Amino acid sequence: MRPLLALLYTSSLFAAPPLTADQQAIADHITENSLRGHVSFLASDALEGRATPSPGQEIAAEYIASQFRRAGLEPVGDDGYFQTATCSALRELKVSAATRGRLEAASQHPGKIRNVVGLLRGSDPLLRDTYVILSAHYDHIGMTDSGTDRIFNGANDDASGTASVIEIAAALSALPSHPKRSILFVAFFGEELGLIGSQFYAKHPVVPLEQTIADLNLEQVGRTDATNGDMTGTASLTGFDFSDLPQRIKQAGATLGIRVYKDEKASDPFFRQSDNLPLAEAGVVSHTLGVAFDFADYHRVGDSWEKLNYRNMAAVDAAVAVGLLQLASDAAPPEWHGSITAVKPYVEAAKKLHPDKP
Repeated sequence: MRPLLALLYTSSLFAAPPLTADQQAIADHITENSLRGHVSFLASDALEGRATPSPGQEIAAEYIASQFRRAGLEPVGDDGYFQTATCSALRELKVSAATRGRLEAASQHPGKIRNVVGLLRGSDPLLRDTYVILSAHYDHIGMTDSGTDRIFNGANDDASGTASVIEIAAALSALPSHPKRSILFVAFFGEELGLIGSQFYAKHPVVPLEQTIADLNLEQVGRTDATNGDMTGTASLTGFDFSDLPQRIKQAGATLGIRVYKDEKASDPFFRQSDNLPLAEAGVVSHTLGVAFDFADYHRVGDSWEKLNYRNMAAVDAAVAVGLLQLASDAAPPEWHGSITAVKPYVEAAKKLHPDKP
């Protein structure tokens, strides 16, 4: 047993069951040093806060694409691993983004802004044309005009999620056989401008939404020093009761000694604050998983790569990867819980996606 997992097993409140061969391979592949390497580059001063749009963000996109290429993922964008949004297309999102932010600069930018997408093709002839998405946003808020430290590095928000997508993609692609369903790995631009990268994807999906069974989005998975306490050994999902997907991730967490729980104060309000929302509004069961909903350096220049708990991050990512592997099996797709009032719009959207489904 790896020392990290042994430590988490010892400190958890439940006995974790033995790992299968694939689960052990995943846990062995995802390491704190590898995650530290990804985050320290993505959140480095050289990328100047990865604002949408900016040269630093373009460098980040190229880095993510290189890691997808290294993992052997299929390029499924309009330009290799890139799904390109032109400014005219972004202007179409301006009205819907107005209530959420951070768009004028993007709409005036003469160049291209890109989601980064890579596909791990499923192994089952019948299920390979159904999809699970693992996503995170790779942008942040750039630089301030004055001060000794002007760069918002965005290590936890959300270089941590982006690095996790990279590392989980590499771990799953290295398995002896691919999962039965296909898994699409996506890094979104423009979350900080009002979820515009995920909005763009929902309007222009690279794989059919009606064949996409779930999206698990990752936000702020690196810091354990939350404002409400130490979150080591835990993870939470937004909209925890909105579907049965969080319970499946909870079960996966148990195999790796991670307690997946509902944050009673933050879970429901934060459901509409991250890139899971546009996919949920399109009918796809979609939630965001994080470790710290709030932390001292949120949207401040102090959100630097040195402050992340990489040992814990590796364990959480291994649990996410195990959950993703289970979602990509032949188990029934997750379902919205339509009896909850807040969920009804997503249920109605799902009915439009699947008009033939009873």
